[in-house]
Amino acid sequence: MKVISIPDIDLDTLSYANPTRYPFLLESVNHNSNNRFSILFAHPGKKIVLNDLEEFDFLDKLTTSIDTLLIYSDLPFTGGWFVYLSYELIGQIEPTLKQIMHTSDQPIAMAVQIPTAIIIDHTNHQTYLLDQFGSKYRIDQVLADIKQLKLIPDCKLTGTLYTEEEAKFLLGVAKNREYIKAGDVFQVNLSRQWQYHLTNDITPTQIYQALKKTNPAPFSALVQLQTFSIISSSPERLFSVDGNVIQSRPIAGTYPRGIGSEDKRLKQQLINHPKERAEHIMLLDLERNDLGKVCEYGSIKIDEIMGLESYPFVHHIVSNIKGKIKLNTTIKHLISALFPGGTITGCPKIRCMQIIQELEQTPRQSYTGSLGYVSSNGKMDFNILIRTISKQNNLLTLRTGAGIVFDSIAKQELQETKHKAKGMLKIFA
Repeated sequence: MKVISIPDIDLDTLSYANPTRYPFLLESVNHNSNNRFSILFAHPGKKIVLNDLEEFDFLDKLTTSIDTLLIYSDLPFTGGWFVYLSYELIGQIEPTLKQIMHTSDQPIAMAVQIPTAIIIDHTNHQTYLLDQFGSKYRIDQVLADIKQLKLIPDCKLTGTLYTEEEAKFLLGVAKNREYIKAGDVFQVNLSRQWQYHLTNDITPTQIYQALKKTNPAPFSALVQLQTFSIISSSPERLFSVDGNVIQSRPIAGTYPRGIGSEDKRLKQQLINHPKERAEHIMLLDLERNDLGKVCEYGSIKIDEIMGLESYPFVHHIVSNIKGKIKLNTTIKHLISALFPGGTITGCPKIRCMQIIQELEQTPRQSYTGSLGYVSSNGKMDFNILIRTISKQNNLLTLRTGAGIVFDSIAKQELQETKHKAKGMLKIFA
Protein backbone atom coordinates (compact mmCIF):
# COMPACT_ATOMS: atom_id res chain seq x y z
CA MET A 1 0.00 0.00 0.00
CA LYS A 2 1.15 3.54 -0.75
CA VAL A 3 -0.03 6.55 1.31
CA ILE A 4 0.88 10.20 0.73
CA SER A 5 -0.18 13.41 2.47
CA ILE A 6 -1.89 15.99 0.28
CA PRO A 7 -3.31 19.50 0.87
CA ASP A 8 -6.90 19.86 2.06
CA ILE A 9 -9.55 19.64 -0.64
CA ASP A 10 -13.35 19.65 -0.84
CA LEU A 11 -14.05 16.02 -1.66
CA ASP A 12 -17.36 16.69 -3.37
CA THR A 13 -15.62 18.86 -5.99
CA LEU A 14 -13.90 15.71 -7.29
CA SER A 15 -17.25 13.88 -7.26
CA TYR A 16 -18.71 16.70 -9.34
CA ALA A 17 -15.78 16.85 -11.78
CA ASN A 18 -15.67 13.10 -12.46
CA PRO A 19 -18.51 11.04 -10.93
CA THR A 20 -17.35 7.93 -12.81
CA ARG A 21 -13.89 7.96 -11.23
CA TYR A 22 -15.15 9.19 -7.82
CA PRO A 23 -18.66 7.72 -7.47
CA PHE A 24 -18.88 7.31 -3.68
CA LEU A 25 -18.40 9.76 -0.82
CA LEU A 26 -18.89 9.17 2.92
CA GLU A 27 -18.54 12.47 4.74
CA SER A 28 -18.61 13.52 8.38
CA VAL A 29 -20.04 16.98 7.81
CA ASN A 30 -20.46 17.74 11.53
CA HIS A 31 -17.72 15.51 12.87
CA ASN A 32 -16.68 14.55 16.40
CA SER A 33 -14.59 11.82 18.05
CA ASN A 34 -17.14 9.16 17.03
CA ASN A 35 -16.92 10.06 13.34
CA ARG A 36 -13.70 11.90 12.58
CA PHE A 37 -13.06 10.76 8.98
CA SER A 38 -14.43 11.56 5.53
CA ILE A 39 -13.63 9.22 2.63
CA LEU A 40 -13.84 9.68 -1.15
CA PHE A 41 -13.66 6.33 -2.94
CA ALA A 42 -11.85 6.33 -6.29
CA HIS A 43 -11.16 4.11 -9.30
CA PRO A 44 -14.04 1.62 -8.90
CA GLY A 45 -13.27 -1.90 -10.07
CA LYS A 46 -15.10 -5.22 -9.83
CA LYS A 47 -18.83 -4.97 -9.04
CA ILE A 48 -21.33 -7.30 -7.39
CA VAL A 49 -24.86 -6.13 -8.23
CA LEU A 50 -28.07 -7.80 -7.05
CA ASN A 51 -31.14 -6.80 -9.07
CA ASP A 52 -33.51 -9.57 -7.98
CA LEU A 53 -33.91 -11.40 -4.67
CA GLU A 54 -33.86 -14.75 -6.52
CA GLU A 55 -30.66 -13.98 -8.47
CA PHE A 56 -27.89 -15.14 -6.06
CA ASP A 57 -27.02 -14.83 -2.37
CA PHE A 58 -25.51 -11.34 -2.20
CA LEU A 59 -23.89 -11.65 1.23
CA ASP A 60 -22.34 -15.02 0.34
CA LYS A 61 -20.84 -13.50 -2.79
CA LEU A 62 -19.54 -10.48 -0.88
CA THR A 63 -18.02 -12.66 1.86
CA THR A 64 -16.09 -14.84 -0.60
CA SER A 65 -14.90 -11.77 -2.55
CA ILE A 66 -13.27 -10.01 0.41
CA ASP A 67 -9.48 -10.34 0.58
CA THR A 68 -8.47 -12.18 3.75
CA LEU A 69 -4.86 -10.90 3.64
CA LEU A 70 -5.07 -8.00 6.09
CA ILE A 71 -3.22 -4.72 5.68
CA TYR A 72 -2.19 -3.18 9.02
CA SER A 73 -3.01 0.52 9.25
CA ASP A 74 -4.73 2.99 11.59
CA LEU A 75 -6.55 4.60 8.67
CA PRO A 76 -10.26 3.76 8.45
CA PHE A 77 -10.02 2.54 4.84
CA THR A 78 -7.02 1.01 3.04
CA GLY A 79 -8.72 -0.27 -0.10
CA GLY A 80 -11.49 -2.84 -0.09
CA TRP A 81 -15.21 -2.73 -0.89
CA PHE A 82 -17.84 -0.01 -0.91
CA VAL A 83 -21.24 -1.53 -0.11
CA TYR A 84 -24.85 -0.41 -0.66
CA LEU A 85 -27.77 -2.32 0.84
CA SER A 86 -31.35 -1.34 0.06
CA TYR A 87 -33.99 -2.04 2.69
CA GLU A 88 -35.37 -4.81 0.45
CA LEU A 89 -32.23 -6.95 0.93
CA ILE A 90 -33.94 -8.22 4.09
CA GLY A 91 -35.85 -10.49 1.69
CA GLN A 92 -32.66 -12.57 1.36
CA ILE A 93 -31.70 -12.41 5.03
CA GLU A 94 -35.14 -13.39 6.36
CA PRO A 95 -36.79 -15.97 4.03
CA THR A 96 -40.29 -15.39 5.46
CA LEU A 97 -40.18 -11.83 4.08
CA LYS A 98 -38.99 -12.64 0.55
CA GLN A 99 -42.41 -13.15 -1.02
CA ILE A 100 -43.97 -9.98 0.42
CA MET A 101 -41.17 -7.49 -0.30
CA HIS A 102 -42.09 -4.72 -2.72
CA THR A 103 -39.22 -4.28 -5.20
CA SER A 104 -38.35 -1.75 -7.92
CA ASP A 105 -36.05 -1.24 -10.90
CA GLN A 106 -33.24 -0.02 -8.62
CA PRO A 107 -30.52 -2.45 -7.46
CA ILE A 108 -31.32 -4.32 -4.25
CA ALA A 109 -27.67 -4.41 -3.20
CA MET A 110 -24.28 -3.58 -4.64
CA ALA A 111 -20.62 -3.90 -3.71
CA VAL A 112 -17.78 -2.26 -5.63
CA GLN A 113 -14.08 -3.00 -5.20
CA ILE A 114 -12.14 0.18 -4.47
CA PRO A 115 -8.31 0.34 -4.56
CA THR A 116 -7.87 4.10 -4.14
CA ALA A 117 -9.22 6.68 -1.69
CA ILE A 118 -8.77 10.17 -0.31
CA ILE A 119 -9.25 10.34 3.47
CA ILE A 120 -9.65 13.45 5.60
CA ASP A 121 -8.85 13.13 9.31
CA HIS A 122 -10.87 16.01 10.76
CA THR A 123 -9.37 15.58 14.25
CA ASN A 124 -5.72 15.80 13.18
CA HIS A 125 -6.42 18.06 10.18
CA GLN A 126 -4.63 15.74 7.76
CA THR A 127 -5.61 14.60 4.26
CA TYR A 128 -4.26 11.38 2.75
CA LEU A 129 -4.28 9.83 -0.72
CA LEU A 130 -3.74 6.08 -0.76
CA ASP A 131 -3.72 3.14 -3.11
CA GLN A 132 -4.05 -0.40 -1.78
CA PHE A 133 -1.66 -1.81 -4.39
CA GLY A 134 0.68 1.19 -4.64
CA SER A 135 -0.40 2.03 -8.20
CA LYS A 136 1.55 5.08 -9.39
CA TYR A 137 -0.82 5.43 -12.36
CA ARG A 138 -3.94 5.72 -10.18
CA ILE A 139 -2.29 8.06 -7.67
CA ASP A 140 -0.94 10.32 -10.43
CA GLN A 141 -4.39 10.43 -12.04
CA VAL A 142 -5.98 11.63 -8.79
CA LEU A 143 -3.26 14.26 -8.30
CA ALA A 144 -3.81 15.49 -11.86
CA ASP A 145 -7.55 15.73 -11.23
CA ILE A 146 -6.95 17.75 -8.06
CA LYS A 147 -4.84 20.29 -9.98
CA GLN A 148 -7.73 20.92 -12.37
CA LEU A 149 -10.46 21.30 -9.74
CA LYS A 150 -13.04 24.07 -10.07
CA LEU A 151 -15.78 25.23 -7.73
CA ILE A 152 -19.16 23.56 -8.05
CA PRO A 153 -21.58 26.10 -9.55
CA ASP A 154 -24.60 26.92 -7.40
CA CYS A 155 -27.86 25.72 -8.87
CA LYS A 156 -31.30 26.08 -7.29
CA LEU A 157 -33.77 23.25 -7.61
CA THR A 158 -36.94 24.01 -9.54
CA GLY A 159 -39.89 21.67 -9.83
CA THR A 160 -43.06 20.45 -8.14
CA LEU A 161 -43.37 18.78 -4.74
CA TYR A 162 -45.87 15.96 -4.19
CA THR A 163 -46.65 14.82 -0.64
CA GLU A 164 -48.22 11.50 0.30
CA GLU A 165 -51.70 12.01 1.71
CA GLU A 166 -51.71 12.53 5.45
CA ALA A 167 -54.81 10.35 5.78
CA LYS A 168 -52.81 7.28 4.69
CA PHE A 169 -50.30 7.79 7.50
CA LEU A 170 -52.99 8.52 10.11
CA LEU A 171 -54.83 5.35 9.09
CA GLY A 172 -51.55 3.44 9.38
CA VAL A 173 -51.06 4.70 12.93
CA ALA A 174 -54.54 3.48 13.87
CA LYS A 175 -53.87 0.08 12.30
CA ASN A 176 -50.55 -0.19 14.14
CA ARG A 177 -52.27 0.51 17.45
CA GLU A 178 -54.61 -2.40 16.70
CA TYR A 179 -51.64 -4.70 16.08
CA ILE A 180 -50.02 -3.52 19.32
CA LYS A 181 -53.24 -4.06 21.27
CA ALA A 182 -53.48 -7.58 19.83
CA GLY A 183 -49.96 -8.33 21.08
CA ASP A 184 -48.34 -8.67 17.63
CA VAL A 185 -45.73 -5.96 18.23
CA PHE A 186 -44.57 -3.34 20.74
CA GLN A 187 -43.59 -0.60 18.29
CA VAL A 188 -43.58 -0.13 14.50
CA ASN A 189 -41.66 2.48 12.52
CA LEU A 190 -44.12 3.77 9.92
CA SER A 191 -42.91 6.10 7.17
CA ARG A 192 -44.38 8.41 4.54
CA GLN A 193 -43.14 9.76 1.22
CA TRP A 194 -42.42 13.03 -0.58
CA GLN A 195 -41.48 13.28 -4.27
CA TYR A 196 -40.08 16.24 -6.15
CA HIS A 197 -40.31 16.37 -9.95
CA LEU A 198 -37.35 18.41 -11.20
CA THR A 199 -37.86 20.80 -14.10
CA ASN A 200 -34.20 21.88 -14.37
CA ASP A 201 -30.91 20.07 -14.92
CA ILE A 202 -29.04 19.65 -11.66
CA THR A 203 -26.40 17.11 -10.69
CA PRO A 204 -26.53 14.86 -7.62
CA THR A 205 -23.42 16.66 -6.30
CA GLN A 206 -25.17 20.02 -6.47
CA ILE A 207 -28.15 18.57 -4.57
CA TYR A 208 -25.74 17.09 -2.03
CA GLN A 209 -24.08 20.47 -1.53
CA ALA A 210 -27.46 22.06 -0.86
CA LEU A 211 -28.38 19.32 1.63
CA LYS A 212 -25.06 19.71 3.48
CA LYS A 213 -25.93 23.34 4.12
CA THR A 214 -29.50 22.78 5.35
CA ASN A 215 -28.98 19.50 7.23
CA PRO A 216 -25.31 18.78 8.11
CA ALA A 217 -24.86 15.30 9.57
CA PRO A 218 -22.09 12.95 10.76
CA PHE A 219 -22.86 10.09 8.35
CA SER A 220 -23.58 12.01 5.15
CA ALA A 221 -23.13 10.25 1.82
CA LEU A 222 -23.23 10.70 -1.93
CA VAL A 223 -23.55 7.76 -4.33
CA GLN A 224 -23.62 8.39 -8.10
CA LEU A 225 -24.56 5.50 -10.38
CA GLN A 226 -25.68 5.35 -13.99
CA THR A 227 -29.32 4.64 -13.14
CA PHE A 228 -29.83 6.47 -9.83
CA SER A 229 -28.10 8.43 -7.07
CA ILE A 230 -28.32 8.58 -3.27
CA ILE A 231 -27.92 11.88 -1.43
CA SER A 232 -27.90 11.41 2.34
CA SER A 233 -27.56 13.47 5.52
CA SER A 234 -27.85 10.58 7.94
CA PRO A 235 -27.24 11.10 11.66
CA GLU A 236 -27.17 7.38 12.49
CA ARG A 237 -24.56 4.62 12.46
CA LEU A 238 -25.71 1.02 11.95
CA PHE A 239 -22.40 -0.49 13.05
CA SER A 240 -18.64 -0.05 12.86
CA VAL A 241 -15.82 -2.56 13.35
CA ASP A 242 -12.26 -1.88 14.50
CA GLY A 243 -10.20 -4.97 15.28
CA ASN A 244 -12.49 -7.33 17.15
CA VAL A 245 -14.68 -4.54 18.57
CA ILE A 246 -18.06 -3.75 17.04
CA GLN A 247 -20.20 -0.81 18.02
CA SER A 248 -23.65 0.45 17.16
CA ARG A 249 -25.13 3.89 17.80
CA PRO A 250 -28.94 3.71 17.80
CA ILE A 251 -31.16 6.79 17.67
CA ALA A 252 -34.64 6.56 19.22
CA GLY A 253 -36.50 9.61 20.46
CA THR A 254 -37.05 12.82 18.50
CA TYR A 255 -38.31 16.33 19.30
CA PRO A 256 -38.30 19.45 17.10
CA ARG A 257 -35.89 22.34 17.69
CA GLY A 258 -37.11 25.60 19.19
CA ILE A 259 -35.77 29.14 19.44
CA GLY A 260 -33.87 30.42 22.49
CA SER A 261 -35.22 29.19 25.83
CA GLU A 262 -37.89 27.16 24.02
CA ASP A 263 -35.15 24.99 22.50
CA LYS A 264 -33.69 24.27 25.94
CA ARG A 265 -37.16 23.39 27.26
CA LEU A 266 -37.77 20.96 24.38
CA LYS A 267 -34.44 19.22 25.03
CA GLN A 268 -35.32 18.67 28.67
CA GLN A 269 -38.83 17.57 27.76
CA LEU A 270 -37.47 14.99 25.30
CA ILE A 271 -34.89 13.45 27.63
CA ASN A 272 -37.37 13.29 30.54
CA HIS A 273 -40.47 12.13 28.62
CA PRO A 274 -41.58 8.67 29.90
CA LYS A 275 -42.78 7.50 26.46
CA GLU A 276 -39.58 8.56 24.68
CA ARG A 277 -37.38 6.99 27.37
CA ALA A 278 -39.34 3.72 27.34
CA GLU A 279 -39.14 3.48 23.53
CA HIS A 280 -35.41 4.16 23.59
CA ILE A 281 -34.71 1.49 26.21
CA MET A 282 -36.85 -1.03 24.31
CA LEU A 283 -34.95 -0.43 21.05
CA LEU A 284 -31.64 -0.41 22.90
CA ASP A 285 -32.48 -3.90 24.20
CA LEU A 286 -33.33 -4.97 20.64
CA GLU A 287 -29.92 -3.71 19.48
CA ARG A 288 -28.17 -5.57 22.30
CA ASN A 289 -30.01 -8.72 21.28
CA ASP A 290 -28.89 -8.30 17.65
CA LEU A 291 -25.28 -7.74 18.72
CA GLY A 292 -25.51 -10.81 20.93
CA LYS A 293 -25.77 -12.96 17.79
CA VAL A 294 -22.22 -12.02 16.73
CA CYS A 295 -20.50 -11.05 20.00
CA GLU A 296 -18.81 -13.05 22.73
CA TYR A 297 -21.03 -13.78 25.71
CA GLY A 298 -20.78 -11.07 28.36
CA SER A 299 -18.80 -8.66 26.18
CA ILE A 300 -21.62 -6.27 25.24
CA LYS A 301 -21.46 -2.96 27.11
CA ILE A 302 -23.41 0.28 26.83
CA ASP A 303 -20.72 2.95 27.04
CA GLU A 304 -23.04 5.91 26.40
CA ILE A 305 -26.71 5.87 27.35
CA MET A 306 -29.43 8.30 26.38
CA GLY A 307 -27.30 11.24 25.34
CA LEU A 308 -28.75 14.15 23.38
CA GLU A 309 -27.62 15.09 19.87
CA SER A 310 -28.96 18.25 18.25
CA TYR A 311 -29.33 18.87 14.53
CA PRO A 312 -30.68 21.92 12.67
CA PHE A 313 -34.33 20.87 12.97
CA VAL A 314 -34.52 18.08 15.58
CA HIS A 315 -33.08 16.77 18.85
CA HIS A 316 -32.39 13.00 19.16
CA ILE A 317 -31.79 10.59 22.04
CA VAL A 318 -28.70 8.48 21.24
CA SER A 319 -26.88 5.58 22.91
CA ASN A 320 -23.70 3.69 22.03
CA ILE A 321 -23.17 -0.06 22.45
CA LYS A 322 -19.94 -2.05 22.07
CA GLY A 323 -19.13 -5.74 21.99
CA LYS A 324 -16.30 -8.16 21.20
CA ILE A 325 -16.87 -10.07 17.95
CA LYS A 326 -16.78 -13.87 18.05
CA LEU A 327 -14.01 -15.64 16.17
CA ASN A 328 -14.70 -16.59 12.52
CA THR A 329 -17.47 -14.00 12.17
CA THR A 330 -17.92 -12.83 8.55
CA ILE A 331 -19.51 -9.77 6.98
CA LYS A 332 -22.52 -11.97 6.21
CA HIS A 333 -22.92 -12.80 9.90
CA LEU A 334 -22.68 -9.12 10.87
CA ILE A 335 -25.16 -7.79 8.32
CA SER A 336 -27.58 -10.69 8.83
CA ALA A 337 -27.62 -9.97 12.58
CA LEU A 338 -27.87 -6.17 12.46
CA PHE A 339 -29.58 -5.20 9.19
CA PRO A 340 -31.86 -3.36 8.95
CA GLY A 341 -31.48 -1.38 12.16
CA GLY A 342 -34.15 -1.99 14.78
CA THR A 343 -34.68 1.75 15.25
CA ILE A 344 -36.17 2.00 11.76
CA THR A 345 -38.26 -1.19 11.82
CA GLY A 346 -39.58 -1.60 15.35
CA CYS A 347 -39.84 -4.46 17.79
CA PRO A 348 -39.99 -7.40 17.21
CA LYS A 349 -38.26 -6.90 13.88
CA ILE A 350 -39.74 -9.55 11.58
CA ARG A 351 -43.39 -8.98 12.46
CA CYS A 352 -42.82 -5.21 12.22
CA MET A 353 -41.40 -5.57 8.72
CA GLN A 354 -44.43 -7.61 7.67
CA ILE A 355 -46.68 -4.82 8.93
CA ILE A 356 -44.55 -2.16 7.20
CA GLN A 357 -45.01 -3.97 3.87
CA GLU A 358 -48.76 -4.16 4.42
CA LEU A 359 -49.23 -0.51 5.36
CA GLU A 360 -46.66 1.36 3.25
CA GLN A 361 -47.41 -0.60 0.06
CA THR A 362 -44.25 0.56 -1.73
CA PRO A 363 -40.54 -0.33 -1.71
CA ARG A 364 -38.42 1.72 0.68
CA GLN A 365 -35.38 1.26 -1.62
CA SER A 366 -32.47 3.25 -0.17
CA TYR A 367 -34.54 4.61 2.73
CA THR A 368 -33.58 2.72 5.92
CA GLY A 369 -31.04 0.73 3.93
CA SER A 370 -27.32 1.23 4.52
CA LEU A 371 -24.08 2.49 2.97
CA GLY A 372 -20.61 1.62 4.15
CA TYR A 373 -17.32 -0.10 3.50
CA VAL A 374 -15.30 -3.19 4.28
CA SER A 375 -11.62 -2.26 4.39
CA SER A 376 -8.59 -4.44 3.72
CA ASN A 377 -7.36 -3.64 7.26
CA GLY A 378 -10.49 -5.28 8.70
CA LYS A 379 -12.29 -2.05 9.58
CA MET A 380 -15.91 -1.45 8.61
CA ASP A 381 -18.42 1.37 9.01
CA PHE A 382 -22.07 1.42 7.89
CA ASN A 383 -24.71 4.11 8.31
CA ILE A 384 -28.50 3.89 8.30
CA LEU A 385 -29.98 5.71 5.32
CA ILE A 386 -32.39 8.10 6.97
CA ARG A 387 -32.69 11.81 6.01
CA THR A 388 -31.91 10.51 2.53
CA ILE A 389 -32.97 11.52 -0.98
CA SER A 390 -32.79 9.22 -4.00
CA LYS A 391 -32.57 10.66 -7.52
CA GLN A 392 -33.74 8.70 -10.54
CA ASN A 393 -33.85 10.71 -13.77
CA ASN A 394 -35.75 13.90 -12.82
CA LEU A 395 -37.52 12.42 -9.78
CA LEU A 396 -36.33 12.95 -6.21
CA THR A 397 -37.83 10.70 -3.52
CA LEU A 398 -37.53 10.90 0.26
CA ARG A 399 -39.23 9.29 3.24
CA THR A 400 -39.30 9.90 6.98
CA GLY A 401 -40.88 7.83 9.71
CA ALA A 402 -42.02 7.77 13.32
CA GLY A 403 -42.09 5.01 15.91
CA ILE A 404 -45.68 4.07 16.67
CA VAL A 405 -46.57 2.67 20.11
CA PHE A 406 -49.98 2.11 21.70
CA ASP A 407 -49.88 5.52 23.42
CA SER A 408 -49.06 7.32 20.16
CA ILE A 409 -51.19 10.30 19.18
CA ALA A 410 -51.51 10.05 15.40
CA LYS A 411 -51.25 13.77 14.62
CA GLN A 412 -48.15 14.14 16.81
CA GLU A 413 -46.47 11.24 14.99
CA LEU A 414 -47.40 12.90 11.69
CA GLN A 415 -45.75 16.11 12.89
CA GLU A 416 -42.61 14.14 13.77
CA THR A 417 -42.30 12.96 10.15
CA LYS A 418 -42.55 16.59 9.04
CA HIS A 419 -39.88 17.75 11.52
CA LYS A 420 -37.50 15.04 10.27
CA ALA A 421 -38.16 15.97 6.63
CA LYS A 422 -37.69 19.71 7.15
CA GLY A 423 -33.95 19.79 6.49
CA MET A 424 -34.44 17.96 3.18
CA LEU A 425 -37.56 19.84 2.08
CA LYS A 426 -35.75 23.13 2.68
CA ILE A 427 -33.58 22.58 -0.41
CA PHE A 428 -36.76 22.65 -2.54
CA ALA A 429 -37.76 26.11 -1.30
